[in-house]
Amino acid sequence: MSNRVLIVSSNIADNESLESALAYARDGPFECERAGNLADAIARLGRPGIDAVLMDLNLPDSQGLASFDRLHQAAGHTPILTLYTDGTESEAIETIQHGAQAYLMRGFFGNYLVPQALRSIIQRKAVEQGLYVAQARAEITLNSIGDAVVSTDMRGHVDYLNVAAEVMTGWQRDEARGRPIAEVLRILDGETQQAIPNPVEFVLEHDSSIGLRADALLVPRGGAPIPIEDSAAPIHDWDGNIVGAVMVFRDVSHVIALTVQMRHLAQHDFLTNLPNRVLLQDRIKQAIAHARRHGGRLALLFLDLDRFKYINDSLGHAVGDKLLQSVAERLVQCVRTSDTVSRQGGDEFVILLAEDRHAEDAALTADKILAALALPHRIDGHELHASTSIGISIYPDDGQETDTLIKNADTAMYHAKERGRNNYQFFREDMNTRAVERQLIESSLRRALERQEFELFYQPKINLSTGHIAGVEALLRWHHPDWGLVAPQRFITVAEESGLIVPIGRWVLRAACDQAARWHHAGLAPLTVAVNVSALEFQHREFLDGVRDILAVSGADPRQLQVELTESVLMRDVGMSTDLLLTLKHWGLQIAVDDFGTGYSSLSYLNRLPIDVLKIDQSFVHAIGSAAENNGAIVSAVIGMGKNLHQRVVAEGVEMPEQLAFLQAQACDEAQGFLFSPAVTADALGPLLGNLNAG
Repeated sequence: MSNRVLIVSSNIADNESLESALAYARDGPFECERAGNLADAIARLGRPGIDAVLMDLNLPDSQGLASFDRLHQAAGHTPILTLYTDGTESEAIETIQHGAQAYLMRGFFGNYLVPQALRSIIQRKAVEQGLYVAQARAEITLNSIGDAVVSTDMRGHVDYLNVAAEVMTGWQRDEARGRPIAEVLRILDGETQQAIPNPVEFVLEHDSSIGLRADALLVPRGGAPIPIEDSAAPIHDWDGNIVGAVMVFRDVSHVIALTVQMRHLAQHDFLTNLPNRVLLQDRIKQAIAHARRHGGRLALLFLDLDRFKYINDSLGHAVGDKLLQSVAERLVQCVRTSDTVSRQGGDEFVILLAEDRHAEDAALTADKILAALALPHRIDGHELHASTSIGISIYPDDGQETDTLIKNADTAMYHAKERGRNNYQFFREDMNTRAVERQLIESSLRRALERQEFELFYQPKINLSTGHIAGVEALLRWHHPDWGLVAPQRFITVAEESGLIVPIGRWVLRAACDQAARWHHAGLAPLTVAVNVSALEFQHREFLDGVRDILAVSGADPRQLQVELTESVLMRDVGMSTDLLLTLKHWGLQIAVDDFGTGYSSLSYLNRLPIDVLKIDQSFVHAIGSAAENNGAIVSAVIGMGKNLHQRVVAEGVEMPEQLAFLQAQACDEAQGFLFSPAVTADALGPLLGNLNAG
């Protein structure tokens, strides 16, 4: 049976936002009624059928606490949640002292936690009133929810379990009734496996709510421990006296398993399952710290396969991928279990030789690798030969930081290429060509803006329901007078390290807005233009002023501009991120989380942010076509989460028809990638947009 909620507000936007959130609640919709003023609300509460009230404190016929007190008197025991605007939280807090159950802030009404919190309050009120004894209606409600509910008397003895609690604990209600809560709910510390106090005991002693620690385990009767999350709260009679406690908990095994899988995929290469550069850097930092404490040494080997591009281009990506997998297997066999073999991307690998490894050890390992890779690889009827060039750096001789060691090993690898390939070279101080190139790139970047050497390319994003272009992502290209077209991966890192990314990013935003305005004035179909924003740009003190000025000068419609930020950028300072994003949203811009799943973030924090779009990182999309188990699990999970949060989901890097088919089957909203189109110039994209407009 659904719950009926009375929304007391004259704000139409608030009403629609709340009704939308409640209509699509994950555990079933709420039925909503509206009252535009206090008088109508009081009149409605005179009739039965309302389970909870959401109340704006500023109504046309009454405002503030006086308004709340009158409605509270008319509501009787019906729970009330007050709605408030940022800056008026103190008044909302005061309503709690006058009898409100909770309060909600504008701007977060669409969050999926709103119906969850409302359902919890209604259920808790039902328990407090003893309706599970007096009415069949509350009994059905408690037994239909997925969460387990257990209540106790003042002695901490169980007096109620719903069906979910019976299943999870292994206790039938009649068996558990009258037994101590600690006997029915045996809870362990997930790390030590030792028993911990039941939270109900704290509630009864302190008359205060409490949540269980994140790594708690429930030991069911005759079963294996189950990871749970829960909250416990006091039950009061109508005079405010505590008469017992209620505990609500749920099995989070699937959440933990999904988190572990997502973290593994975020830290491992999808093709070879080797650690990726993120996990490698973490292990190098740990190895350096250990070596620094004990006066030890370690070695890094940077490998690049010789002429791999020829094999990839001539025999196809499928054969090239299998060759990389075969190489990865042989590399792992050449080192100790304490060492780390990592794929950096493409045909590049980095090996960390830890535990006090010297130059002699590195040379022996390099010789072993050259011999192992010299043997032919038999793949799909082809006998392939893949040699490698190896550069070696030693800690602490060649650097005392992670990036320095990797850079110097990379530099030595290029010298191995110059020495004829299929050999290894140790880093020497005179190998400074990479450093010289970096300085050259930086100095050239400083002149690039003045000389108007930058250009934006645009990659279409396709609506998977209609097949039409739904938007484009603006991608930066650099036309160097001597080097030709320079790809971003060659200069973006230098731009970020030098701080030049801020003026370059401002140019990108201005150029994208100018182009969006031109498309609009040309009468083309509306579409969003997405622009990537780096950490330095987003955190720059003049970021918002720059966006506002560019919008004003360009005349672009803010609703057609989408700002893309990575998880790691948003998580550096959640409070600041929230403030900035709310301002951008107020102006009409859309917010997208780029490369979703590759960073480490709390989903609870992400839920607080006003996000419109989740972009699934291409590594997860590529995994769809691999032979790995549950290769589409993460993609499916992100799509499902996006739909629950009313966010559009865009899949990046779609290259294979089978990837597209999977995404369509999962009802993914949009996709981009070489399967549809590479990034092209605005002139090349114009006819495509024109055809769409004409169609």
